[in-house]
Amino acid sequence: MTDPEVDGVDEALALVGPPAPKQEQHRATPWTEARAVAARLGTARPTRTRRVGLGQALGGVLAEPLAALTDLPSFDTSAMDGWAVAGPGPWQIREGDSVLAGHAQTPPLPDGEAVRIATGARVPPGATAVIRSEHSRTDTTGHLHAQREVTHGQDIRPRGQECRSGDQLLPAGTPVTPAVLGLAAAAGYDELHTVERPRVDVLVLGDELLTAGLPHDGLIRDALGPMLAPWLHALGADVIATRRIGDDADALYAAVTDSEADVVITTGGTAAGPVDHVHPVLRKAGAELLVDGVKVRPGHPMLLARLSPATYLVGLPGNPLAAVSGLLTLAEPLLRGLAGRRARAPYTAAVRDEVHGHPHDTRLVPVTHAAGRAAGHATGRASGRASGHVGSGHVVPLHYNGPAMLRGIAVADGLAVVPPGGARSGDVLEILDLPWAATTEGCFT
Repeated sequence: MTDPEVDGVDEALALVGPPAPKQEQHRATPWTEARAVAARLGTARPTRTRRVGLGQALGGVLAEPLAALTDLPSFDTSAMDGWAVAGPGPWQIREGDSVLAGHAQTPPLPDGEAVRIATGARVPPGATAVIRSEHSRTDTTGHLHAQREVTHGQDIRPRGQECRSGDQLLPAGTPVTPAVLGLAAAAGYDELHTVERPRVDVLVLGDELLTAGLPHDGLIRDALGPMLAPWLHALGADVIATRRIGDDADALYAAVTDSEADVVITTGGTAAGPVDHVHPVLRKAGAELLVDGVKVRPGHPMLLARLSPATYLVGLPGNPLAAVSGLLTLAEPLLRGLAGRRARAPYTAAVRDEVHGHPHDTRLVPVTHAAGRAAGHATGRASGRASGHVGSGHVVPLHYNGPAMLRGIAVADGLAVVPPGGARSGDVLEILDLPWAATTEGCFT
């Protein structure tokens, strides 16, 4: 499918001037409003939840707060290998006895006595401190001497130090990461109450698409089919299937109306060309168009429709970077809500170089962090999110940012939101993170 957008910045700049009357009459939605519509739809539908074992919970989202089922630790615990001692020293060593992790409570330790103890073992009643092995010595009379000052409670993790039973550890909406699984297990959980991931069908449209080999004879490789499923998974969705459909209105209608997914994603066919069938199919299916075009470049022919009270369709343009724009504009906020994920804090950064803008529409431009992806991106994003304002460092606009190009986005850390008219060097812009360059909220799972 072709996309009617201008392919490249230079040609886009040629559009400067009064818009044609047809453009003024277009129903395109402002970019921020389109994202807000998608976000509202995502949170309007009650989420489906389920209880799953810890082994199946990774990548999900907590459907309810995670409360501790026990004190952590649940008993006074030795933080080190060494000696449990009671009272002031030197201490008579209790021979032939050791306190090991996983064993039941040992007899009380009277003042003036010491007993060997392992890391994680239950501290005997009466013990007042743990002395590390390397900080102690024994003499020929069977007494233990400390080589450093001993303070009351040293190297003992007291019961409830981390939390008390009933304490809220994490709020609902927290992504289940490996660390969350560990915390849940420590807090006594065998399973977690999670939000079901929304189900997505991907329909890649076009007669001109190849699935293998080199482009030839007017045919091109399908770049979106391999890209969309993992991208959507990173946004919290389960992709049921990725299907390729030629320029056939009947086949598209059947695929859309027979889908059992929560969201159908189509690529291409959203404009008004001779084989652009998405709009006619939506009319035939009785769908409600909620967003019909967005004032953004690339990607302005994108759309959002309601197929049924609980089913949506996101129509992405066929050009690859334009499709990415549609993903971040409409699919991401919709799926985030359906998946029960919290919205990320706004993140902004200063742009190092001047960025050309569209005269009337928002423009999304791939950028990378000036200090590098490993250091500058993490530091800048983290401080920017923490403050809700500007991260440290700058972002640099990348070349190869035309609607049909993926070369820029392949090395990008995010997309800068450029207002109509463009941005000057030093201007502060909102940055849309890419799932693999973001925090664990959006990591691949």
